[in-house]
Amino acid sequence: MAKRKVEEPSGGEASWMNTFADLMNLLLCFFVLLFAMSTVDADKWEQLINSMQKSSFSILSSGGNSVGEGMMIATGVSQLEMLDDYFKEKTNSADDVEETEPIDKENEPTAEEELIEEYEAAGLKESEEMAEQIEKMLAEKQIADQAEVDVNAQFVRITLSGALLFDTAQSQIREDALPLVDKLSLILENYNSNQIEIEGHTDNVPISNEKYENNDVLSAYRAFAVKNYILEHTMLEPGRIYAAGCGEYNPVADNSTAEGRARNRRVEIKIYNSYNSN
Repeated sequence: MAKRKVEEPSGGEASWMNTFADLMNLLLCFFVLLFAMSTVDADKWEQLINSMQKSSFSILSSGGNSVGEGMMIATGVSQLEMLDDYFKEKTNSADDVEETEPIDKENEPTAEEELIEEYEAAGLKESEEMAEQIEKMLAEKQIADQAEVDVNAQFVRITLSGALLFDTAQSQIREDALPLVDKLSLILENYNSNQIEIEGHTDNVPISNEKYENNDVLSAYRAFAVKNYILEHTMLEPGRIYAAGCGEYNPVADNSTAEGRARNRRVEIKIYNSYNSN
């Protein structure tokens, strides 16, 4: 009599898959819990602690895990206050790091503004270096007390008193002032590649005669007198030297006093740095 073949059970799923599915659910819950604790809300956490403190169970068994720097959570609901303080401290620390002072984008400089600031800073630095060189040359030629030097981001300005250069209501350079202009011309030759501008200025005392109808005309004649003399006695390129009459409209002192009017009668020689020369 032939033996009957044992039939294997057909259909159905392997029994281990139920266990595996339970394990996956537990892992999911575990990671959701970790995520929730990492983004804990301080107010909600405090409400949770207060709720637990009113209950009759403890959170951990005796000698449980350490929290913070070596502090132990033992049995008893009273220990939850330490846990609450710990999480408050950590939450506040994280808030201090994350909640830095916000950047005011409206006042934040644009790329163009930053470029302009860098450009001006570079121009000012070059002007200051030029001014140091000019002051040194003025001292070497012993005319430092006859010229005033100041700078900005565009140029170095040499200011000469009008009383040193011209007689009252005149535009011809005085004979005794020619040595001063000669020495200045030699200094200017060191800046042949720079744009040079010569400005004439007057006080506000009205003038009107056959040659100069007003202060604007007088200041222009004085500026051109200095320019033409410098060009005649140097090798400077004429196309890089300009002259202009500014009249009484840019005073540096009070015109109501004799001293102030004397300061306003002046000639300014502006030597532009390489960033502002044409």
